[in-house]
Amino acid sequence: MARLNWKRFKDERKNMNTVPGEKKKEKFFGIKPLVVALWFALLFLPFNGLRAAIILFAVLLISIIFFKFLFSYKKIVIEGLQTFHNKIRATGLFSAPSVHIIRSLSIIFLFILPFITTDYLIDVAILAGIYIILALGLNIIVGFAGLLNLGFVAFYAIGAYSYAIMNTKFGLDFWSALPFSIGLTTVSGFFLAIPALRLRGDYLAIVTLGFGEIVRLILNNWDSVTMGPNGIPGIAPPVIMSVSLGKLSYYYCFVLSLVILTVFVTRRVYSSRIGRAWVAIREDEIASSAMGINTTMYKLYSFAFGAFWAGLAGALFAGKMQFVSPESFTFMESVLIVSMVILGGLGSIPGVILGATILVILPEILREVQLYRMLALGGGLVLLMIFRPQGLLGGKGVSLRG
Repeated sequence: MARLNWKRFKDERKNMNTVPGEKKKEKFFGIKPLVVALWFALLFLPFNGLRAAIILFAVLLISIIFFKFLFSYKKIVIEGLQTFHNKIRATGLFSAPSVHIIRSLSIIFLFILPFITTDYLIDVAILAGIYIILALGLNIIVGFAGLLNLGFVAFYAIGAYSYAIMNTKFGLDFWSALPFSIGLTTVSGFFLAIPALRLRGDYLAIVTLGFGEIVRLILNNWDSVTMGPNGIPGIAPPVIMSVSLGKLSYYYCFVLSLVILTVFVTRRVYSSRIGRAWVAIREDEIASSAMGINTTMYKLYSFAFGAFWAGLAGALFAGKMQFVSPESFTFMESVLIVSMVILGGLGSIPGVILGATILVILPEILREVQLYRMLALGGGLVLLMIFRPQGLLGGKGVSLRG
């Protein structure tokens, strides 16, 4: 009791001796803004020299201090936004019929987009659609079941190469080869999960990373089947009712239809008994097992179901590019797909779509400053992890578990 009283006395004396506003000033002009600005300036130094790095340091330092000053008004801003949100909800704009109408209009707009824009933007949109399917597949493993997979690009590669080989060597068209590509990828995911799921956390991530590198090395060295680093050219695009989808606008509509199908199926599975079991395993595997959930089997389901969509995305990629090579399936692709899921929010389907779209479109916007776009992307992800670790549209309490 005496210790508690002495501690309270010391705290009161400290508060009495502190000038009002001194704590705020001390926090405001802390060392953190200086360290952050200096770090980015040092990263910038090798590209544009000392003068540009000093200018960047000064601009960042002033900007960070300015934003820290604005941060003190965070409560007022949040209350204002909450009031604005409540007023919008009171208008009935977010009611179920309105949401369905807005969603339908958005889909119609997306379908007519290729007829009002350039081929370049259509090409970027097709790539974004393929990555959305990939990210939704990984979200099943990482976001729903909470299993960190750093080798997801291996399933993407298996899907692309299986379609390329079946088409160029056996003469099968897209629709005949697609079941084989997706089936092989799904089986690969299932059999990888059997030994891998004996591990947890970082060890599971290392095993999946190793699997991704093994697949890439096989594709790079098995010259008689995969043609090694030269890749496989001459892959035929899909054909529907004797109409080739090689034209960008046709292929865009085809990919968009499959994206909508992926979102619909993923949402339905997430709302099913299997989806609820995945979420339970993600939150607490021991409690889930105690409640009678077969955690091993449901983890196998998540790996296989996630690999299913990766196989579909791989076949779409091969059909679009009409060429595949091992350079398209490196470890950085896995990192990019994981970043899409984390950026949007683990377990959030709209968030994953947003994250994939941002990380495909942003590098294209920053193409003129190619040397700095990865620096900007990395800095943005660091800031996101600091200020909103659950992702842009992610819920609270979602985390990776082994």
